[in-house]
Amino acid sequence: QVQLVESGGGLVQGGGSLRLSCVASGGTFSEYAVAWFRSAPGKEREFVAVGWSGDNTMYSDAVKGRFTISRDNALNTVYLQMDSLLPEDTAVYYCAADRSPRLAARGQTLYWGRGTQVTVSS
Repeated sequence: QVQLVESGGGLVQGGGSLRLSCVASGGTFSEYAVAWFRSAPGKEREFVAVGWSGDNTMYSDAVKGRFTISRDNALNTVYLQMDSLLPEDTAVYYCAADRSPRLAARGQTLYWGRGTQVTVSS
């Protein structure tokens, strides 16, 4: 059973940066792909990024070039560095984990955090 806890959200001005963290417990962290999703009011949940072994990563077109996913297996933590933030990035951000990068990226996993709110002002 993997437990995930997100942190690092907050209020930031447009053009600013935030770094989100997703700390995992209860599993062999290095075996898991970890994805970030976001959910804004009135919108469907949206894939943001996924990272897995071998420093492999994939991003949505909406964040490519602005967000960076990275991980520290020693700390059981995945980060999402968010730069050049836009008001449309405002959402609750969730991390999800699965041994399969494909399932993690699709959100087809049992392992989710509770989310952290990111608000970007214009």
